[in-house]
Order: sequence, then C-alpha cells, then structure tokens
Amino acid sequence: MSINKVTIFTDGAARGNPGPAAIGAVIRDESGSVLATISKCLGTTTNNQAEYCAIIAALEKAVSLGAKSVEIFSDSLLVVEQICGRYKIKHAALRTLYQDVVKLIGSLESFKITYVPRERNKAADELANQALDNAK
Repeated sequence: MSINKVTIFTDGAARGNPGPAAIGAVIRDESGSVLATISKCLGTTTNNQAEYCAIIAALEKAVSLGAKSVEIFSDSLLVVEQICGRYKIKHAALRTLYQDVVKLIGSLESFKITYVPRERNKAADELANQALDNAK
C-alpha cells in the first residue's frame, strides 16, 4: 500500500507549566482511515514544548509511513503561528524544536499546518491525557 497524503491531528498536554507532559496524535490516510496513533509521556516539560513534540513525533511517523504530503491540525495557536512564520520564537527550547520541525518538513513534497479549536481536536487530546493518566 502506498501512502501519499496524510492528515494529522496533534496535541500536547502538560499538567502544570512546566509539569508532567504527554503527546497525542491521530494519523489518517486520504480515505479517513486511521493509520497510526501516538500516545506517549514526555516527562516534565512545558505545554508549548509538548505541542511541538507532538508535531515532531507525528511527522516522524508520517515520514516512516512513506507520506509525501502532510496536513496537520493543532489546537496550539502559538505553535501553528510560529511554524507558519507569523510569530517570533522567543524561547531557545522552542527554537530547537522548531528547527526539528523544519527539517522534517523539508523531506516532504507538501506541508500545511492549521489551527483548530480544542473541540475539533478531541481524539488527539484524549490520547495525550490518556498517556498522562496511565503514567500515575
């Protein structure tokens, strides 16, 4: 099976800022079928770092699946705007994560990232929170 385009919903969660953090992602093919999910604890980090880590993990998985075109939906306006180049990246830790995203995007034929309200990102949010709940 050849995978050309994937759609990804990502979420990073931190309980406290910084605090225990986790990521969640749902990767779907063009027909809407789920190809993969990610639900993983990160340790202690900030919510914005967790959001970036979710995007990085999802991009790595999409690339490993052979995707050439990726569309990501995230409920982090800050991270989406930073990746799009509309917001400056003031914190060094986020700049490093941003550079990781840019490197992964460079291996794709097309990439798009869009902000969505939290209500439209429930599946990824549940996966991130599930990882946090299971870590207790």
